[in-house]
Amino acid sequence: MKYYILTTLILFFSMSLFAQETIDLLTISGRYGFPSSYDSIYDGKAKEVGFMAGLVAPAKISEKSIWYTSVNYFYFHVSDNEEMPKDIVNPINVHGIILRTGLVQKFSEGRALQIFFSPRLMSDFHNIDGTHFQYGGMVLYEKLFSDQLKMGFGAMYNQEFFGPYLVPLINLNWHINDRWSITGLIPVYAKIKYKISDRLNVGLSHFGLTTTYRLGEIDYDGDYLERKSIDETLFARYRLAGNIYIEGRFGYAIGRSYAQYEADQKVDFSLPLISIGDNRVQKNVSFHDGLIASLRFVYSIPIP
Repeated sequence: MKYYILTTLILFFSMSLFAQETIDLLTISGRYGFPSSYDSIYDGKAKEVGFMAGLVAPAKISEKSIWYTSVNYFYFHVSDNEEMPKDIVNPINVHGIILRTGLVQKFSEGRALQIFFSPRLMSDFHNIDGTHFQYGGMVLYEKLFSDQLKMGFGAMYNQEFFGPYLVPLINLNWHINDRWSITGLIPVYAKIKYKISDRLNVGLSHFGLTTTYRLGEIDYDGDYLERKSIDETLFARYRLAGNIYIEGRFGYAIGRSYAQYEADQKVDFSLPLISIGDNRVQKNVSFHDGLIASLRFVYSIPIP
């Protein structure tokens, strides 16, 4: 519940895929979560590391039509010095490959519609079969209100391993003035940016995404992990040369958990604020929220 409440508080910070001055074609980043104590029974500390790579390939079909494709790879590893029961995954190693592909159709008066299909492979990469795949999609409607403001509304749906998950979305690309801007796709990611120079931006960053991963090893009998984390960080983004940027982030992971559930533990329906029919029993023990740091390299180009 704490996770969902804090996610809702971020609803004012959002971003459009195509309503921005630049588009990040290639992103490579690493993440480090400082050691955090467990909630109970274990004396050791859990350390989280992660890696992400993203590739975007927009293709212009006509003056008003763009076919957009992106592929993102996520990896998370959690380790400690604790001995846990055989049926509890430890250490944690999970991978996610998310494809998003679809049409961006522009209309008159600054209006546009985005429709995407988004299959996922979410797994520990052991004994991969059809149960490790998920399917979803996203629809967004955008409108340009002024040269400084574009907004959009829509929803993202995904068939998570716990059941159907629907996330209402708000797009916002607001250039308040020459220095300040707010961009983001709520409640997934967001930035409040201050432009110091043509080479350097600083500000606040938000990223929060619920994901689930199938455990394919025989010891876990088809269990799945549900990962939650709201990353609230300070960031600085610097243009090294040409279209190549380096970005550092430092902050706090709120509501972070890697909850293990049996395969048949389901939820009837979920929204970011509401879970209907959630009677699941978590098998493992979560560790505390904590400090995080990340470093990313980005190849970004201006949008004509």
